[in-house]
Amino acid sequence: MARAFGRLSSQFYKLVVLGHRSQFSQPTATYRLTAFKSTLASARQQEEPDPTPDSDDKPKRSVTNRVLDEYGHPYVDLSFNNAEEAYRSKGNFEIIRSLLVFNLCSINYLVDKNKEILRVMRKILGKTLFEKVMKLSFYGHFVAGEDQNSIRPTVEKNMSYGVKSILDYSVEKDLSTEEAKKAEMMSCVSDLPSAELKDPEIKRYRAHEEFGDRRDKVFEARTYFYKDEEACDENMNIFLDCIDAVSGATDGSGFAAIKLTALGRPQLLLQMSEVLVSTRAMFDRIAGHNDQEVVLKSFREKDFRKSLKGMGIPMSRDETKKWFTFLDIGQDGEIDLLDWDNLLEVSMSLHKVFNRVNVQTGEIEPLVTALTEEEENQMKNMLYRVNKIAKYASQQGVRVMIDAEQTYFQPAISRLAMEMMRKFNKDRAVIFNTYQCYLKSTLNNIKIDLDLARRENFYFGAKLVRGAYMEQERERAMTLNYEDPICPDFESTSQNYHRVLEEVMETIPKRERGQVSVMVASHNEKTIKYTVEAMKAHGIRPADKLICFGQLLGMCDQVSFPLGQAGYSVYKYVPYGPVEDVIPYLSRRAMENKGILTKVKKEKQLLWQELRRRLGRGKLIYRPRPN
Repeated sequence: MARAFGRLSSQFYKLVVLGHRSQFSQPTATYRLTAFKSTLASARQQEEPDPTPDSDDKPKRSVTNRVLDEYGHPYVDLSFNNAEEAYRSKGNFEIIRSLLVFNLCSINYLVDKNKEILRVMRKILGKTLFEKVMKLSFYGHFVAGEDQNSIRPTVEKNMSYGVKSILDYSVEKDLSTEEAKKAEMMSCVSDLPSAELKDPEIKRYRAHEEFGDRRDKVFEARTYFYKDEEACDENMNIFLDCIDAVSGATDGSGFAAIKLTALGRPQLLLQMSEVLVSTRAMFDRIAGHNDQEVVLKSFREKDFRKSLKGMGIPMSRDETKKWFTFLDIGQDGEIDLLDWDNLLEVSMSLHKVFNRVNVQTGEIEPLVTALTEEEENQMKNMLYRVNKIAKYASQQGVRVMIDAEQTYFQPAISRLAMEMMRKFNKDRAVIFNTYQCYLKSTLNNIKIDLDLARRENFYFGAKLVRGAYMEQERERAMTLNYEDPICPDFESTSQNYHRVLEEVMETIPKRERGQVSVMVASHNEKTIKYTVEAMKAHGIRPADKLICFGQLLGMCDQVSFPLGQAGYSVYKYVPYGPVEDVIPYLSRRAMENKGILTKVKKEKQLLWQELRRRLGRGKLIYRPRPN
């Protein structure tokens, strides 16, 4: 184990931190619209914008002549009740389609049986007619197109209304529950026997068959299941193609979204997370449990020696001094968290630190599980893929969002994201990490990461989300008897989100302009309003492009487009891919809209309001015209 971790940590450091790639071989449902049947066909006509539109379609303000308030912000209705402004970019057919889709999503039977219904439709209609129907309905509403060329009209139209794009190739494997559990257990259990651990906080970083289908109760996030190394290479190439799509379709203004579980065996992320959590817990124990922020904690050599002895870690005085001296990067006689994290990057033997004496049996037992030679190669391959994607994105001038995943993977994912920032965010923000604000630990984690970026002088990019795995995470914590990592309720999650956002905003003026940027990826109108007001309070203007907003394509347009048209930096998460291959994604969107009836109710009311306004003025055909 010692040699395995020694070699692994050395290779990890050289690849991720130093970028020495030369050591690694390249791995190879029923709704009626009776009142509008007569208008549907004509509303679909795709005509060129009218050069002399009706006066009520003329922009109230031009983009170059916005009225700004005393804070340098353009006027925007933060009640998000302006239907005309929200749907200025949509033709009548698009509004009718949105109403159809949202109403179908409110019929529980259709949503619950959506996969079976779509399967029957595909069989009856045939491939060509089925795809046509989908493009006129669900697919056309939630997905931009099949490939880089077909998504361009949607991307360009949104851009003309001030809304940029985050591209995501949303093809998913439609596995059965049994297939998913089998794939998960095969890819998350090492060939080496692991010690029986009683500590529930460590058990959370082990695979458990009852939670093998990571898609269970998750509607907002895509799930990858490991097949083999070749499949991971294919996923890497898909992400590289997505970077090309961002570069081509958005002229480099957009983002590419990636998931690290697509790029390697998930067991490796579990084990890396276990090591990270174990070492962080050890730091907290040595530095002391107190109210002091973790970024301010430190300890001296005598505290180090005393704590190791108390934890039953066999290490002589000379060995303790050697380790302390090596870890004390600043050579100031104290080790803080930044020094301590160097533990995972050194090439020295780690067996003394990752073993302990069992006080009951007197035997030395491992704190973490070792890797086989094959698993070490798989780890190298995963790191190679992550590095290649980040490097290619940097070369193409494209920014990359690394999505967050389950808590048992997240420590490793965040660590890799930060290492990519260290390496590629030297001159501008290329890599953005995702922070899930429903987690109790998020505020502390982002403080640590912001401090690391400051001390090592690299650009810090973050995407703030609420989180997609709440039900699954709570059930898993209860079953495995470890602390629920999720905030108690919706309100506490909102408060945590706002505290995290405040932490970022307070950091912005402490560094050079542009070195800290954040995306507020939220459909919650209160959070959006809070963000705008906080920007004013902190002197951050929309023109600074330091704070941006993100929502899903086909959802929350009453927020995205008014903000974008007013001059705020706004993005839509834009999925694309062949019709039949994105059915799992569409299924999740249907389930998600079923679960947020209050928000969808408002969107439906605004859509009806705007459609009635247009028809009341005799506009059977509405030609969108950007400001």
